[in-house]
Amino acid sequence: MSPRTPLEIRALRMLARREHSRRELEQKLSARRESCETEALASVLDKLERMGFLSEQRVVEQVARIRRSRFGSHRIVHELKAKGIDSHLIDGILPTLKQTELEAAINIWRKKFDHPPVSKEERGKQVRFMMNRGFSMETIQQVLAQADEGNA
Repeated sequence: MSPRTPLEIRALRMLARREHSRRELEQKLSARRESCETEALASVLDKLERMGFLSEQRVVEQVARIRRSRFGSHRIVHELKAKGIDSHLIDGILPTLKQTELEAAINIWRKKFDHPPVSKEERGKQVRFMMNRGFSMETIQQVLAQADEGNA
């Protein structure tokens, strides 16, 4: 077994802290290297994927698990796309996100507001807050309807 290169050691240290997508790790490592190492960087990333240290599936699962308590599925999907995750992996986690969407939205709404809007302005404020958190208008309307009924 060949000794690890400084580039590989740096990549492993980053992966030890948290999961990274290939694009994310490539951007971080390329910011700190000389331009002649393009092939070396690609081979290190390939090696890390083969060894199971770099996994986009784990990135998807980690982001979904951590972000679910604070954000809606639109925002989570946007973050995954920004990390360079393949669309088939995003499509795989989407049903799970949609399944827990309403429950997450209610919890976030309760934590922030915990009372139905009493005016149009307050309703707009609550809707904008929930939209910025990545929830669909349909989900927001369900949350506010339950709040109006006193069930949220």
